[in-house]
Amino acid sequence: MSGLEQISHARVAEPGRMRHPPRQQLPRHPHGHGFAALVLAGGYVEAGDTGRHWMGPGDVLLHQAWERHLDRFDGRGAEVLVLPIADSDARLAAGRVADPDAIARLAEHDRAEAARQLLAATRPRAEGGADWPDVLARGLRDDPALPLTPWARAHGLHPGSISRGFRQVFGVTPAGYRLIQRTRRAINAVRACAEPLSFIAQDCGFADQAHMSRAIRSLACTTPAALRRLAT
Repeated sequence: MSGLEQISHARVAEPGRMRHPPRQQLPRHPHGHGFAALVLAGGYVEAGDTGRHWMGPGDVLLHQAWERHLDRFDGRGAEVLVLPIADSDARLAAGRVADPDAIARLAEHDRAEAARQLLAATRPRAEGGADWPDVLARGLRDDPALPLTPWARAHGLHPGSISRGFRQVFGVTPAGYRLIQRTRRAINAVRACAEPLSFIAQDCGFADQAHMSRAIRSLACTTPAALRRLAT
């Protein structure tokens, strides 16, 4: 559908240690499952549906299924421990643990327990990102109805330039990012409550229920009815 990325397949984040070479760049992609990424060594920048995150040893990202992001690894490359988690465990997008090596050692023989201890040990961290694309992304996450032209003028930017600059950072236009935020809100609402789908569509800013259903199908490869059945 217009404004929302069409994805034919999702990247699989295999559980265990993943090693990324220096300067590797992964284009914007989704994962079809929830997972935690704990940095053990090196560093990278991830920019996606939950914002832009500068990652180093001890930092954690918690992903829900079908989140999209791109990754740019620095000159050190990175070693990252991937552990499966439920979507409900990914309420906090980014955090930090005091002893990542202890989690990694535990994961060598019990990944489920390592994931539980990682979630228990993760604490919120201060987020960077004061550049205007980060400010706009936060604004769209807080309010997907945020009007772009007045926002650009209020920040001293030409309305015609923000689409290109935003896409260079996040791999998607502000309009596409807005639609993704609306769709993720709709997915969470469909799972969490028994309100009629037409009400959820209106509340999340869609033109109608059919519009919301197309967006959810495009983002998560499923229907609102199927999401609701899985949540019960």
